[in-house]
Amino acid sequence: MIKQHVGDITFEITELTPDRATGVMPVADGVLNPFGTVHAGAMVWFADTVATTLALGSEDVQPGHSGFPLALTLNVVLLGNRSDGVITATSEFVKRGRTIATVRTLVSGPDGRPLLELTSTHLYSR
Repeated sequence: MIKQHVGDITFEITELTPDRATGVMPVADGVLNPFGTVHAGAMVWFADTVATTLALGSEDVQPGHSGFPLALTLNVVLLGNRSDGVITATSEFVKRGRTIATVRTLVSGPDGRPLLELTSTHLYSR
């Protein structure tokens, strides 16, 4: 049997402009898989959260928020991994429409090495 401590995921949005969002997430126990590297799901969650923040245009998200950009698709390419340090996700629009937005997010390590690329499509709810 494999026992795994599941903890909180800590991250911070460090930049939010109309065209770009950036976030940082420390590699800590709560995001590690049993082999000691960042769980792919934690990286995807982090990338999706930064992409959704860009699509929303605000860090202030409340339950039932009007116009929330619901993710329709998440296309992920895993390129590498880390066991320590801080990872960075940078999201930019590929296309921003009135009802649908497509966002590309690159997650990289502290050395700039790419770890994950996520392209997501978001539907603005009404």
